[in-house]
Amino acid sequence: MAIVRSEGLTKQVETPDHVLVIVKDATFEVREGEAVAILGASGSGKSTLLGLLAGLDVPTGGRVWIDGTDLFALDEDGRAQLRGRMVGFVFQSFQLLPALTALENVMLPLELLGGADAAGRAREVLERVGLGERLGHYPRQLSGGEQQRVAVARAFVSEPKLLFADEPTGNLDSTTGEHVIDLLFQMNRERGTTLVLVTHDVELAKRCERRLHISAGEITHQD
Repeated sequence: MAIVRSEGLTKQVETPDHVLVIVKDATFEVREGEAVAILGASGSGKSTLLGLLAGLDVPTGGRVWIDGTDLFALDEDGRAQLRGRMVGFVFQSFQLLPALTALENVMLPLELLGGADAAGRAREVLERVGLGERLGHYPRQLSGGEQQRVAVARAFVSEPKLLFADEPTGNLDSTTGEHVIDLLFQMNRERGTTLVLVTHDVELAKRCERRLHISAGEITHQD
């Protein structure tokens, strides 16, 4: 069954001189439990496509369904609620809140959902990613790799059905990045979380079951 379905998805921006097409007529499906890479060079439109799939950005045309729900038939609050229930994110820039400890950053999605024992569940997933000794540390006290592992823990703590990762190793050295990617695929296998990964790294993309190649905003082929 398709957990993500995109049909004719298009994003364009009008400039004084012309219309800039960032994503053009993207049509594809992602099956539940799959790991799929969106592979393309810098500026190819892949991050914009991911933002559209997640409902963080609104398309000029086309539609997206997440788990059968028409994303853009919902208002902004409705899309936010759906993301809170079903979707986790890992960004290149970590996106941790600097005033919160590692534990508090990971607790946040559970608290927003009103989940029970947020601290216990957050502590458990931080231990899983090897940060059991760093619970009380603030982002500024953590290395880049540790911050990204906090971000991975935060993405998985609410046990989402779907995880979007946008260049998750872009700010990390190769060894640290490898550890973070191993962690993402481990969680994907263990929890059956569908993984949609944006990357320009061909070797990383090869670890996914399927690759969508994007160039100048168009999906050129799949393999």
